[in-house]
Amino acid sequence: MYDLMAERGVSVVHTTVLRWVQRLVPVFGKKWKKYARPVGSSWRVDETYIKVKGEWRYLYRAVDKRGQTVDFLLSQNRDKAAAVRFFKKAIGNNEAPEKITLDGSQALHQAVAELKAEGVLPAQTLVRTNKYLNNMIEQDHRRVKQRYYPMLGFKTFGNAKVTLSGIELANKIKKGQFDTSEITDQGPRSYKFGKQCLPHREKLKEA
Repeated sequence: MYDLMAERGVSVVHTTVLRWVQRLVPVFGKKWKKYARPVGSSWRVDETYIKVKGEWRYLYRAVDKRGQTVDFLLSQNRDKAAAVRFFKKAIGNNEAPEKITLDGSQALHQAVAELKAEGVLPAQTLVRTNKYLNNMIEQDHRRVKQRYYPMLGFKTFGNAKVTLSGIELANKIKKGQFDTSEITDQGPRSYKFGKQCLPHREKLKEA
């Protein structure tokens, strides 16, 4: 970001970029969600570690068998309750999966069993533990870590959540997970999409 702005003769400090991220990522997330393509019904689920204010926090993530991002959730704890929240969020944003591949995490397996008992997951959902199949999600974690490592951790949990949302959104765009033909094939609609963000741009100028 700094290099891109410098090439255009604009000097910025990291706090300015942070304000942009915190204000605009939620807006962009809502806009892009309208154009999201459906993900597959076979999920690979895993969690990884993110440092926030010097302490490790847990990023739950899932991809389908094609590597498309299903969903994610940053949690302060690594337990069944956190896993349940992740699955409910993922199922709420997508259709319930037919297959779920997990690692040996007991909390994830307990969460799936609980959700089946509650009827959130269909009873016939296949759950399996397969290290080979879960290599895909472990490799996909690197997409997030590559953006995260240069930041040397986050100062607050709230900032971490929003910034990681932006990283995940950027990765989904790169993976082609959005059908933007509706706004790219028609000039006026594309203009309207951009114009809707103008109030937020004006606020940034005032900040």
